[in-house]
Amino acid sequence: MNEKTIILNSVNPIDIYGVNDTQLEAIKKQFPKLKIIARGETLKLIGDEQEIAIFESKLTMLIDYVNRYGKLTETNIEEIVSSVNDTAETPINSNDVLVFGNGGLIIKPKTKNQRKLVESCRKNDIVFAIGPAGTGKTYTAVALAVQALKNKQVRKIILTRPAVEAGENLGFLPGDLKEKLDPYLQPLYDALHDMIPADKLAYYLETRVIQIAPLAFMRGRTLDHAFVILDEAQNATEGQLKMFLTRMGSSAKFVITGDVTQVDLPKHQKSGLSQAMRLFKNVDGIDFVLLNNSDVIRHRLVKSIIEIYEKESNN
Repeated sequence: MNEKTIILNSVNPIDIYGVNDTQLEAIKKQFPKLKIIARGETLKLIGDEQEIAIFESKLTMLIDYVNRYGKLTETNIEEIVSSVNDTAETPINSNDVLVFGNGGLIIKPKTKNQRKLVESCRKNDIVFAIGPAGTGKTYTAVALAVQALKNKQVRKIILTRPAVEAGENLGFLPGDLKEKLDPYLQPLYDALHDMIPADKLAYYLETRVIQIAPLAFMRGRTLDHAFVILDEAQNATEGQLKMFLTRMGSSAKFVITGDVTQVDLPKHQKSGLSQAMRLFKNVDGIDFVLLNNSDVIRHRLVKSIIEIYEKESNN
């Protein structure tokens, strides 16, 4: 058995322990293999060396959260600490949290394949994230982009989607071109609003640190020092996807997300995403992460809906 003493000198202990130690008890439940003794600002840990190391990394994250937001709840504790007990193939580490969003929202990968997407983005310059609706592929990609911007790994974020009409007619929508196109880009705005304070997001958009535009607007550009996300890539034609991929500058990260089962292109046009899956599967520096029904994190019924449609299409 190993012993370790930690002094909570950078935070008020009650902010970690909670009233009547309720939060401390919630923390202890996540570490059943450790004996945790709290006396004032001193924490004494008894147990396996690896367990103690994991506890320390998670405690650091809890303290960081308190120092950022001035409070901690049992829900926050569960979100930050529960990943310690995850038995998924992809290991959890102290970098699990991607962004602390607005209102104390903790944004991190929540499934095995979302974690694979995070790891793949850290190792590769071009990553294709492919899977059905609700698997968090776009949201995770945006969180990675915001993290890279905050860490000064890139100078700007560029988010783009094909403006393809999914059963609706663009021409009949009211407003100018931007107003017609914004509904297609709204999911990207929604993700950013979760992760960046409104005033800072407005500044980033005004100064073009963050750029959101239809795919056609990428033509002729060189995208450098940027984290670039192409969303709904199944609705990019073969020519459009080739155009997009060849915009890549020398210091850029590209993430392409899509769902090959939801192509809205006219029948005479082929999806560039399907072609890319065939062409680039063995190219060094390009990776494909496949998400599935087990990664769905929307309402529980979404998973059932996807499964029913899959059975119907296979009949």
